[in-house]
Amino acid sequence: MNRAPLRFFFDYVSPYAYLAWTQLPKLAERHGRTVELVPVLLAGMLNTLGTTGPAEVPHKRFYIYKHTTRLAHELGVPFALPAEHPFNPLPMLRLTVAVTDAEARARLATALFSALWAGGGSEPMTAERMVAVVYSAGQDALALLAAAQTPEVKDQVRRNTEELLALEGFGVPTVVADGELFFGVDSLGHLERFLRGEDPLTREERERLRTLPIGASRK
Repeated sequence: MNRAPLRFFFDYVSPYAYLAWTQLPKLAERHGRTVELVPVLLAGMLNTLGTTGPAEVPHKRFYIYKHTTRLAHELGVPFALPAEHPFNPLPMLRLTVAVTDAEARARLATALFSALWAGGGSEPMTAERMVAVVYSAGQDALALLAAAQTPEVKDQVRRNTEELLALEGFGVPTVVADGELFFGVDSLGHLERFLRGEDPLTREERERLRTLPIGASRK
């Protein structure tokens, strides 16, 4: 029986997306699933929702960098903050969308995530560095850069972002499994239990939570 892929909505700007990507392929394999990579623009989501990115809140920014460093150590994966953060991920998102083969897209995503977050990001991600990363992933960089500038690819990033919003997503990384959303690297354990059929939330309980009345609101 063919099972639906786990749809991984991500933006390279998120260190949590990088950490989730180091774990998700093996998790999917354990449950006979594939992973569909869906690049989205987090900044576009935040603008639509009227919210602020974690790294845009000064008190939270420093904590996030400490937190992700500790998480990476716990997971046993290489991690180092890039030369600057936040940075503009849009060119990399478009490059990823321009790769239509699933395995090739995964190789490129791994290469870009590694260049940014696995200790290779001591220099800003210039166009020259992106070209080198694309070549390292076995892609024709010049052809891919040209494809990434087409209206179709640019529009696909926008449509991906709108799709996640329509699914009631609010940030990255988000994994959609059989219609259920799992947000953040810390939800991967919940995702695994869901795939095993051990989710503690029944359909009735989910609906109760969805319609829970609001008792007070902050002006």
